[in-house]
Amino acid sequence: MKRKEKEIKSTLSADEIRAEIEKLEEKQFRLNFKHKVTPLGNPMELRQVRRDIARLKTWLRSKELQASTKE
Repeated sequence: MKRKEKEIKSTLSADEIRAEIEKLEEKQFRLNFKHKVTPLGNPMELRQVRRDIARLKTWLRSKELQASTKE
């Protein structure tokens, strides 16, 4: 996971991070819906998706702040 995190941090643009956040939020919605109907086989997946979204939002905010300080 560390390797993927460094890759995302360094190579993805702000727009690409936003797209990834959107994709993960959709996945979170679907998992929550499935979990309400029938229990998930791995309920920890919900936690992981939620944490991934938070991590990406943090990186996005960091990139935005870096861009604003450069201007």
